[in-house]
Amino acid sequence: MKIFRHLIYKEVLSAVAFVSLGFLALFFFFDLLDEMRSVGRIPGYTLSYALLAVALEVPNHLYELLPITVLIGTIFVMARFAQNSEFTIMRVSGMGPWLALRTMVVLGLAFVVLTGVIGDYLAPAADRLALQAQSKYLGRSKSAGSTGAWLKERVDGRTIAVNASSVDADGRLQWVRIFEFDSTGRMLQQIHAARAQVQPDSDHWELAEVRRSRFSYAGDGASANSAREATGVQQEHLPTLRYPSSITGDMMLAAVHKPAHMPMLELWRFTQHLKANDQSAQKYEIEFWRKVFYPLSCLVMVVLALPFAYLHFRSGGIASYVFGGIMAGISFFLLNNVFSYAGNLQNWSPLWSAAAPGLIYSALSLGAFGWLVVRQ
Repeated sequence: MKIFRHLIYKEVLSAVAFVSLGFLALFFFFDLLDEMRSVGRIPGYTLSYALLAVALEVPNHLYELLPITVLIGTIFVMARFAQNSEFTIMRVSGMGPWLALRTMVVLGLAFVVLTGVIGDYLAPAADRLALQAQSKYLGRSKSAGSTGAWLKERVDGRTIAVNASSVDADGRLQWVRIFEFDSTGRMLQQIHAARAQVQPDSDHWELAEVRRSRFSYAGDGASANSAREATGVQQEHLPTLRYPSSITGDMMLAAVHKPAHMPMLELWRFTQHLKANDQSAQKYEIEFWRKVFYPLSCLVMVVLALPFAYLHFRSGGIASYVFGGIMAGISFFLLNNVFSYAGNLQNWSPLWSAAAPGLIYSALSLGAFGWLVVRQ
């Protein structure tokens, strides 16, 4: 049995690697074509930077493609084993359905670990390097859209809203605005800064080129309306200012990054910060649970491909089964995105929105295994 297991592992790994390289080459080509439109048109944007930008997208593409390539490669190997009667020899030699299932589960768990490492470490690291390269070669930071990135926190009964137009990989913020309110909603101070450095493992920011406005209000004896109207504004210009804040550079990066490109632990911390400050965390919670369940889809795909080894055919037919595997992989990818968007729009449970596609395909794979394998 050990020889058979090694044979299956070797063939599946080779097929999955070949399919993954093919898809990555295709994505690399199209990404390069897209980047070439900017070469020479944007000052400082050269061919070497375009190649670097495209290369740093490879880990993200590999993370997204692995469940599909695992399914296609495994289906191809299992169908070829059936066509050449190799799997029949394995069955006659003692490889029963449950031993075959256990063999595929072990292989699937290896792909689960690989997908998790790529999605949680390699892809975010590549995104950070891309952001550093963008700041170095183009002088641009990660933009947060027309309104910038917004975060909120509560400190000693005060509410603080922070806005930054862009942020780079080192946590440096550009064009920062800070609005501080008291427990009744009155604005206490407003700070505008050209730049802000978020100190790592620290509870303060270093603001540069600061313009601060402090508001004072009527005393307790004043009327309710006059108490909400500022009776005085004190303005000052400072070259630097240390501002206490528990918002970290990673949180600001999270606010401008796509949630899918964030590490799992960072997503969890950012979600807890949003919930603690009464901000909507639905999108980030769904993405967190997708991060949890997405690597497990490789295990589902491997089990889904196992019944193809029990089909009876001797010539031809592999291409049609591989095409069916491609369609199944694409349908899983589409279903995963549909449940994510629908869960965000309909306010479904983040856990079930992320787990539903994997559960559906798990039921399909086990049903196919039971129908084609166990009942035979």
